[in-house]
Amino acid sequence: MSDAEILAGQLSQLSDGELAAVVAVASHGRAGLAALHAVAQSIAATSGSHVSDVIDVTPDTPLSDSYSESETPGPSVQVGDGPVTPVTPIPPAGIPSGTEIGGYTTSGVPTFESVRDKVDKRYGTSQGMGELDRQTPVGRSVDEQWDARRKAARDRLDQIRKSMHDNDSE
Repeated sequence: MSDAEILAGQLSQLSDGELAAVVAVASHGRAGLAALHAVAQSIAATSGSHVSDVIDVTPDTPLSDSYSESETPGPSVQVGDGPVTPVTPIPPAGIPSGTEIGGYTTSGVPTFESVRDKVDKRYGTSQGMGELDRQTPVGRSVDEQWDARRKAARDRLDQIRKSMHDNDSE
């Protein structure tokens, strides 16, 4: 027997008012079943039956003779005795904790990792910009001018040393 057949069998045992109330609850919020919902509500209202939205969860299984109420554990001594402490979930590794979202703590202080990442990013950007500058014609021209000035400075320093060395020998 399928679930639909079992459900149909159970619904057939209901009175007209109870069935209308079940249909009204089941069709609530469904645009395609709006007309059915309105009819089911009117039938349920005129029949005077009321189906509660609360589902009965009592077990159909009878209690065994060996079970007694005295075996039921009572409430824990810890429950309700002290202040309620909220549970703070610990995120798995790799997921930032709630105290360090976005690189800042809840008090607004940047985390060490976020500062390190910013410094690394800026250093990498500056290194890359230097390499790109040296590859352009203007950048090569500046490098050539720098090398020419360095060579001129070295030549001038050598001349000064030579002239001082000549003065020492006289």
